[in-house]
Amino acid sequence: MYLKYLVNKKIVFTFEAGFENQEVKVTCIAQSSEERIKEAAKTVFLKKGFAGTTARDIAEAACMNIALTNYYFRSKEKLFLEIFKDLFSHYCNNALKIFEKPISIREKLIELIEEDFQMMKKEPSLVLFLMTEIHRDPERLLPELSGFKELLNVTLTNQIREEIENGRMRAISVEHLMPLIMGSLQFIFVGKNLNMKMYNASEEEFNTFAENHKNLIISMITEYLFISETVT
Repeated sequence: MYLKYLVNKKIVFTFEAGFENQEVKVTCIAQSSEERIKEAAKTVFLKKGFAGTTARDIAEAACMNIALTNYYFRSKEKLFLEIFKDLFSHYCNNALKIFEKPISIREKLIELIEEDFQMMKKEPSLVLFLMTEIHRDPERLLPELSGFKELLNVTLTNQIREEIENGRMRAISVEHLMPLIMGSLQFIFVGKNLNMKMYNASEEEFNTFAENHKNLIISMITEYLFISETVT
């Protein structure tokens, strides 16, 4: 058996002795290889950032040679931009799905905190990676956010304004509300190593601390924002 040719992402093998020159098409690993490279690159970029990552790092993490990684993505920059776009879109889309739900603003904020907490718990390096890279090159990495901003205004700002006008919520803008929520959540994981070292905490103890702290954030934000009706 020998490799005959590559066409349309199919590897065509020819079997000679004993198989009467029967040709068998075997699906190429092109798609799986591309995904392997992206997953490997994601892991390395999250750990080292763009500046600290080399093409060799990605190739080694994917268990491939550099020539193959270059074949699919041409350059580290192109691969990085694709990974960043996927991660940032995922980060934003989770929030937008919650904002579009036909539920109260209190329920949306609680669900947003829960969703972001689980995402950060799964990928503790994600927030630091996004913030670091956006700080490094905001013009290139954030070329267009008008769609996100418009949807945010439609799905959240109007609902907040209605709650404030009806006296059910303290006056606050989205520009203040989102950093209040995200900053409180993000520092749990950005400061994970510091916290574990300072308090000599194990991974299990940190997870318990993080869960309790998340519940404190929910209580503090909702109790501050939403005005309880007084019973007369």
